[in-house]
Amino acid sequence: MTMGWKLVIDSDNAPVLADFWAEALGYVVEDPGALIAQLLAAGHLPEEAVTEHNGHQLFRGLAGVRHPDDPYDENSGVGHGRRLLFQDVPEPKSGKNRLHIDVHAEPGDLVKQVERLEKLGASRVNEVDRGPAGHWWVMRDPEGNEFCVA
Repeated sequence: MTMGWKLVIDSDNAPVLADFWAEALGYVVEDPGALIAQLLAAGHLPEEAVTEHNGHQLFRGLAGVRHPDDPYDENSGVGHGRRLLFQDVPEPKSGKNRLHIDVHAEPGDLVKQVERLEKLGASRVNEVDRGPAGHWWVMRDPEGNEFCVA
């Protein structure tokens, strides 16, 4: 039996980081607007728990992205497949990630993929070329989280 999962990433600005990763991976930013409206109308959610970003209501400090082909709940916008959830935390990032995302370029397009990600706000850290064993770039997303492009 397979298990459902999501990768939760601590952030300083969840909606902005979700925008970056949605664009980087070709994912869709989740839109919980219908659920938020329902919860607000029923008095189950205080106004201060809600924020707006790019014309959509979001739960303050949370933003998710999902694979566009995976199923999702139309009421909440929450994906039921490959999903990243960004949650704001008070402390800044410290140290190296213990877990990271690898973004795969098409064969021969490593430089093109790295340049595309830089235009989205990523930065290069280190190029690793191990010949036939692999060639990749270590990069950082706009909040400094390391990831690789291979």
